[in-house]
Amino acid sequence: MKQRIFGKTGRPVSEIGLGTWQLGTRWGDPFDREEAFRILETAEAAGITFVDTADVYNGGKSEETIGEYIAAHPGAFYITTKCGRRLSPHTAEMYTPQAVAGFIEDSLTRLKLEKLDMILLHCPPFSVFARDDIFAELDRQKKLGKIAGYGVSVEKVSEGLQAMEYDIAAMEVIFNMFRLKPLDELLPAAARNRVGVIARVPLASGLLTGRFTRDTVFGPKDHRSYNREGAAFDKGETFSGVPYELGLKAAEELKKVFGTDQLAPIAIRWVLMHPQVSVVIPGASRASQVLDNVRAAELPELSQEQMRAVRSVYDQYLRDIIHPQW
Repeated sequence: MKQRIFGKTGRPVSEIGLGTWQLGTRWGDPFDREEAFRILETAEAAGITFVDTADVYNGGKSEETIGEYIAAHPGAFYITTKCGRRLSPHTAEMYTPQAVAGFIEDSLTRLKLEKLDMILLHCPPFSVFARDDIFAELDRQKKLGKIAGYGVSVEKVSEGLQAMEYDIAAMEVIFNMFRLKPLDELLPAAARNRVGVIARVPLASGLLTGRFTRDTVFGPKDHRSYNREGAAFDKGETFSGVPYELGLKAAEELKKVFGTDQLAPIAIRWVLMHPQVSVVIPGASRASQVLDNVRAAELPELSQEQMRAVRSVYDQYLRDIIHPQW
């Protein structure tokens, strides 16, 4: 597994990491602790050194399981966690220095750690990205030795640009073949500021696997059923905000470009073609999917012709919808 430097942390991390929103479960299915451990074991064996989680994933079970695993395998992973989405209501007013400090303590407990490698504000309302008191608290937590670094997870390019007014070390953003807007300003700005970039949702909630059809059925507790219009959280988290039928058409065009129905490894390889990205974090609900994701690193570089074709598909089908919103 190739390594990349994670921004100003100076830490080398595997260029393919592991996202753990669906660790040990398909979205909406019961949590399977044994499968979660198999996923983590497979990831470590495959050379993955970067794991992304959040305090809300699986009601805290994601952090807890990772904590159990690293207690038995110290140093196996660099762990980034996220906080804020447990606030109810999830409003800017609920973000306080005291709340942030509490979230850090809770994550330390679940992860069985004395210091967090990295904590990100988890897609807060826009005004939080300009709150001196919140970033001052993160600085204080760093001085206390509770966290080694901090950053933000964003929905919109504008949020990431605002957050870089502070001394953030990392940024997590949706970046894939259906989400090209970060290329315009955000990724260049991150490179200038030495901010590590975590590319999330690289497969557009599965649309970029090439396996879905108009007849694909998602379970009632799967966000791909209930959040297409943003009923529970930003709709950009579901299929990257792409209307499902339109996404199927765009995926078919990409299959023609690459001459294959198996888009998943190509979609991950496309993300890795951008040197500003520190790590891409496809998720896995089964251990076998970890190995599928890792194989993307073995693919040859995409040609400039292929890269231009991806942009052409985006421009034709998605730009007018995606660019104005995120």
